[in-house]
Amino acid sequence: MSPFTNPLKALAMLALGLAAAGPGEFALAQGASPLAGVPQAAADAETQSAVADYNAGAFEAALKGFRHAAEHGSRLAQFDYAMMLLNGEGGPANVDEGRKWLRKAADANMSHAQYVYGRMYDDGEFVARDPAEAHRWFLKAARQGHVQAQLSLANQFLDGRGTPRDNQQAFYWYKKAAEGGDATAQYVAGSFYERGGDGVTRNLNIARAYYAAAAAQGDPAARLKFRELSLELQREAKSPPKSN
Repeated sequence: MSPFTNPLKALAMLALGLAAAGPGEFALAQGASPLAGVPQAAADAETQSAVADYNAGAFEAALKGFRHAAEHGSRLAQFDYAMMLLNGEGGPANVDEGRKWLRKAADANMSHAQYVYGRMYDDGEFVARDPAEAHRWFLKAARQGHVQAQLSLANQFLDGRGTPRDNQQAFYWYKKAAEGGDATAQYVAGSFYERGGDGVTRNLNIARAYYAAAAAQGDPAARLKFRELSLELQREAKSPPKSN
């Protein structure tokens, strides 16, 4: 498979880009404990140097730098080294070694590594498809606030994939992802509030607010739902109160 068709490619680029940009989701990777006797600052500096090499297209140098920093405890380096190995950048693809380093970053509690590891099992990419194993890793990342993992977990609960179907749990995680800014989750959370049920009290005002948030991110379906609910709420406001 070409690395350019690999869905994990975009995830690797996201990690690298955030690392180069500074503090953010992957600032957590800076807190990995180094091996005994190796200063964490040195591993962090080497990781940033490898990011610069990668962005400059010097993939062989980046691969070498990520490997050295990964061996000395940088979770971000472990993740990026894994992605380069899986995608065959800077050298031949090495799926077994890539999976090993991705698992190391996930075991070191890097939320994005946990999410990507779960995605591998959910999609059957580089491993046999195993939705239950994907669920386990999505849950780990979601509990750390990883928005994409929260959305994936919600989808699994809604579909009953890798876990028993549970619409209440699905709503809980959609709402979490919606609060984290995911437009898809905002739309789905709005639909839960629009129809009510599954432990959710119907509330068109809250539904309208979630649709508005998704619409603001360019979701045309959310924009339409926002208009529909706005008109419905206006009609309700003009209707005379029901007598007992």
